[in-house]
Order: sequence, then C-alpha cells, then structure tokens
Amino acid sequence: MKETLLAGMHRLEIVLPEERTDMIVRFGEAVLEKNKVMNLTAITEPDQAAELHLLDSLTLLKVLPLAGKSLLDVGTGAGFPGVPLKLAEPTLRLTLLDSLQKRMRWLETEALPALSVEARFLTGRAEDFAKEHRERFDVVASRAVARLDLLCELCLPFVHRGGYFLAMKGAMAQEELHEAANAIRLLGGSYERTESFEIGGAVHSVIVIHKTGKTPEQYPRSWARMKQKPL
Repeated sequence: MKETLLAGMHRLEIVLPEERTDMIVRFGEAVLEKNKVMNLTAITEPDQAAELHLLDSLTLLKVLPLAGKSLLDVGTGAGFPGVPLKLAEPTLRLTLLDSLQKRMRWLETEALPALSVEARFLTGRAEDFAKEHRERFDVVASRAVARLDLLCELCLPFVHRGGYFLAMKGAMAQEELHEAANAIRLLGGSYERTESFEIGGAVHSVIVIHKTGKTPEQYPRSWARMKQKPL
C-alpha cells in the first residue's frame, strides 16, 4: 500500500513528511481490516485502496491551500477525503458528517484515536445540520454522494462567503456541471474551475465552486423534495 501511495504522490507532485505518509497508510490499512466485519468499502485490495481512496483524497491538497482551514467532509463514509487530508495537513480543522452511525462511531472511537487525530463528528443527514452550521466552513468537500445539482444544495449552505465547495467527481464531471449550473447560481456559488487527475487509469475531477453570495434561507430542502424537483 505504501509503495503504491508513494508512487502516486510522486506522479502528482505531492510531497509529505514520511511520518505523515505512514499515518495515512495506517489509516488505509485500518479501513481494510475493519471492512472485514463492517461494510466500509467495496475496495478490498491494498493497492486499489491506496490509489482510489488515499491518493484520490490527497488530490485536494493540489486544488486549494488547506493549512489552518476549517473543512467539512459531507458524506464521509469510511473517512474519505477528510481523514487523509487531516493526516497530511495537521492544522486542518476537520468535521466529518455522515448519516451512518456505525461508521461514525468507528471513526470517532477507534480509527482516529488510534492515530491521535482530532476531529468533530456530526451523525445525521446534511440537510438536518444545515441550519445550526450554516455558512461556518472555509471549505466543504464531498465525494461520491450524489449528482452535482443535489450535492450543491446539500453542501453550499455550509460554506461561508469567500469559501469553497470541492465536489469530487469522475468521468461525468462536465455533464454534471452543466446540469447543476442553475443550482450553483441560486445557492450563491460561482463555478471557478475543474482540476483533473489521472488515478488508477481513470480521470478523477474536482469541481471548484467559490461561494460568492448568500444561500437563500429556504435551502437546503428535504432530501425527498430535492430529488423530486432538483434546482
């Protein structure tokens, strides 16, 4: 796992102290070990996990400077991309949000304490936390949660004006971006750029949306309403 991760970091020109890289590998190994008894990921091979989970998460280091920033990881699942980013950049103030209680309990009580990593944990649906945590974060990131038009409504309310929403996408990034143009505008965002990386023989894209205005108070709506009538 470490050799594969280091090779990928070299390709992407990501440089970390060895102890930081070792901690990221330890987290990846912990995910695969826990996956034997809990459904955390469909990826079970160490090399694939190194590329498709760990390296994919670290691409955000190439997109924005994260030192000292507050970052909310929406739909974190097994801790991606938030935990590898925190391990790579210890000054990052990390909050993890996911609706699956078992995964969050494992991250909070086992995985992160084993690495002496501090984070905040929000267990529940993003739309339910939006009012209490509205416009509080420098950066919100999300990976493999929903199509971009829905994801914008879930995530942009959490970003303060001047901050960024980073949507991690695959081959359909440009199609989803076109589909989400109205939602981005309505929610106070402005599309800035797309950064693309080749990982595991496929293109992984990060859509960068700058929060330039205020999100109207009526958003986010309920998940059922979002799906029924996307913006």
